[in-house]
Amino acid sequence: MNGASPKASQKRQRMTTDQRREAILKAGLDIFAAEGFNAAKLDTVAQRAGVAKGTIYVHFKDKQDLFEQIILEAVSPIITRIESITDLPEVPTAVLLATVYQDFQTDILETEKKHIICLVLKEGANFPAIATFYHREVITKVTAVLNTVIERALNRGEALSSAVRNFPHLIIAPLILSLIWDDLFAEIDPLDVGALLEAHQKLLMPDSG
Repeated sequence: MNGASPKASQKRQRMTTDQRREAILKAGLDIFAAEGFNAAKLDTVAQRAGVAKGTIYVHFKDKQDLFEQIILEAVSPIITRIESITDLPEVPTAVLLATVYQDFQTDILETEKKHIICLVLKEGANFPAIATFYHREVITKVTAVLNTVIERALNRGEALSSAVRNFPHLIIAPLILSLIWDDLFAEIDPLDVGALLEAHQKLLMPDSG
């Protein structure tokens, strides 16, 4: 006999609209991380989330929209936090960079969110729309914040590598390295990410302590 079990149906009925959306996002993250973007099926996501497949379309247009919303859920809180710290003029640039790196470790690298960003890195070339979305919604916003940080540091006369003035990408370079290393080599050659980020910050701001 086809159809959901009575227990599964009761679970769906008890979930609120927000809970259903959160369950779909969580299940989507798990399925995309395990199977990749192309192989992932919305039927599997729905089953993992404990909802009917049609419920996914209530919240998301299609699989790509679900994937994009998972990306935003993963990175938006960090971008918002960086922006809020940047708005505090009394915060030294060295402290801001240390906060960015610590937030990355705790909110991305030490959580399942790291898998979705690795998927963007791996599959962006095969799915240009996803790469374009990530660049627009993540890279562009992060770069704008970093340019603000760099300009403020220069205006303050804070020690800052001349290279980073032209390439703000250097600030986030070790974050990308950490993600790739964790995904490929963590089990055979673990990387001390905290020490790496601390060393990199000293390269960016040699006189910061």
